[in-house]
Amino acid sequence: MEKRDMIYEGKAKKVYTTDDENLVIVSYKDDATAFNGLKKGTIAGKGVINNQMSNFLMQMLEKNGVPTHFVQELSERDTLVKKVKIVPLEVIIRNISAGSFSKRYGVEEGIVFDEPTIEFSYKNDELGDPLINEYHALALKLATKEEIETIKTYAFRVD
Repeated sequence: MEKRDMIYEGKAKKVYTTDDENLVIVSYKDDATAFNGLKKGTIAGKGVINNQMSNFLMQMLEKNGVPTHFVQELSERDTLVKKVKIVPLEVIIRNISAGSFSKRYGVEEGIVFDEPTIEFSYKNDELGDPLINEYHALALKLATKEEIETIKTYAFRVD
């Protein structure tokens, strides 16, 4: 499978078309960013490590009944994946109070929750990836009700 046209370039990866319209190649870069891209640099070998970690995690998810887009590792930087519709949501499951959750709600870090919490953020660098709820996601047409329910089901399964 060979790389064709680049169809996306982000902070950490590039995505290329292939001769199969249902498959793309993800190529991981050595670029590093912080603070939503305000600070930039290069870390030699970062792309190789990100590719290995991503592929390991995708295969573990598959083994545990969570479908992924992973098809095959092609090289130390490149992976063949199924072409998918990106839902621009980040899903955060918390079992313990920490970080931004503790700061936002004024609670001490380290409190173990009786039930896990779920948060969504809108993946949009220009807006700073704001926290949103399910109704915002529906109103903004980021996902359908069915997609949100599927995302929640798999997120809690992974937890």
